[in-house]
Amino acid sequence: MLHVIDKDYGWIEVICGSMFSGKSEELIRRLRRAQIAKQTVAIFKPAIDDRYSTDHIVSHSEQRIKSIAVKSAKEIIEKSRGAHVVGIDEVQFFAPDIIEVCNDLANKGKRVICAGLDQDYKTRPFGSVPQLLAIAESITKTLAICMRCGAPANRTQRLSKDSDQVIVGATEIYEARCRMCYKSPEDL
Repeated sequence: MLHVIDKDYGWIEVICGSMFSGKSEELIRRLRRAQIAKQTVAIFKPAIDDRYSTDHIVSHSEQRIKSIAVKSAKEIIEKSRGAHVVGIDEVQFFAPDIIEVCNDLANKGKRVICAGLDQDYKTRPFGSVPQLLAIAESITKTLAICMRCGAPANRTQRLSKDSDQVIVGATEIYEARCRMCYKSPEDL
C-alpha cells in the first residue's frame, strides 16, 4: 500500500554523535536531496560557530552548504517561513528554547533536521540534544573513528585544559576517541 505523506505533516530528525563523526556531512546530504526534490529549504547555524565560514555550514571534510547564522533559536521561525525543510547545525549551542522552536516548526508541517553533539567533552549530555532526541521521530547516531586506535568512536576528547563547556574548535583542540582511549579531563 502506498503511503502518501500529507504536505502539512511535519516531523523532527536528529543526527547526533561525537566530533568528526560526519554529522554535518549527513545534514548537508539530506538538505541537498531535499533541494534536488525541489523542496524549499531554509538552513541555519548558531552565530557562535564561525570556525570555517559565517554564512555556510562546513563539514570537517570541507563539504559546504549556504546557511544563515542566527543568534537565537526564535529567529529560525521567522526566517524559515515558506520553507518545507528546515536544517539546523550545531543544535547543542542553542538555548533550551530550540526545543519549542523545533516542535513549532514540525507542528506547522515542516521537516526539521537537526545535527549536533549529544555529549560534551566530559561525556555528559550536551545542551538540549537529549530533549530533542526524546521528541524526534527519527534519530541517527553517527560514529567517528578513534584517532588513537581506529575503533568506532563516540566520544570527543578535548586536548586542552580549558574547563568551559563550550569552546568552538576543531582538530587543534579535539579528537574523536573510543570508549577505551577516551581520558577524563581530570586524567589528562
